[in-house]
Amino acid sequence: MIERVQVALTREVSASIARCELTHQARVPIDVGIARAQHAAYERALADAGYRVERIAAADDLPDAVFVEDIAVVVDGFAVVARPGAESRRAEIPPVEAALRAYRTIVAIEPPGTLDGGDVLRAGRRVFVGVSSRTNRDAVAQLRRLLAPCGYTVDEVTVAGCLHLKSAVTAAGDDVLVVNPEWIPADAFAGFERVPIDPREPMAANVVRLADRLIAASAFPRTAERLEARGFRVVRVDASELAKAEGAVTCCSIILED
Repeated sequence: MIERVQVALTREVSASIARCELTHQARVPIDVGIARAQHAAYERALADAGYRVERIAAADDLPDAVFVEDIAVVVDGFAVVARPGAESRRAEIPPVEAALRAYRTIVAIEPPGTLDGGDVLRAGRRVFVGVSSRTNRDAVAQLRRLLAPCGYTVDEVTVAGCLHLKSAVTAAGDDVLVVNPEWIPADAFAGFERVPIDPREPMAANVVRLADRLIAASAFPRTAERLEARGFRVVRVDASELAKAEGAVTCCSIILED
């Protein structure tokens, strides 16, 4: 029987992270030591929430490997191994797939589909997939076929103004979303309660939903206060160095829960 436990898969920060893929930001220096310290604090926040952190070793020839979320989409019974839109990132797949095999049956997105996990938002039994510079409609169709037998609906959302769908919207609960309304179509998430980010914090919509709390970047205190006022427990972590690589808090883990 496949083991089912509460786990957070992470991957160490690569020494070459300064050569990361960039789409919407200018390249600036990244301090690897600070990035690793921030990532370790993020892992401690996951462990403090009761998750067993399993860290996959870094690969110094894979600058973006720390952003492990992009490599797979995990649902109840299986994991969908993605096919990242940036060809340089496809070499990240084998170690992540091997780690996931301990917990889930594996299926995969096939060519010509391209999919980054950061474009996939799950809220209850609904899945939203962003069509972006990294994810195409062929992959959306494949994901719809794969998830339909498990009772999930899959809706397509056009991404504009940011790298991934989860740069613009993430789930705080099954029926509650954190959103940057400037970056999502107005009618894309009908039926959900939406907590808008503070407009001074455009990147604040990205939060990690855990069993009893949210992890949010400490750079966005006003949005965190909005979530706390709504009744959520919010743990703040410093992700400023990884943000220089267009990373956010969801990017740095794959959460497995049963």
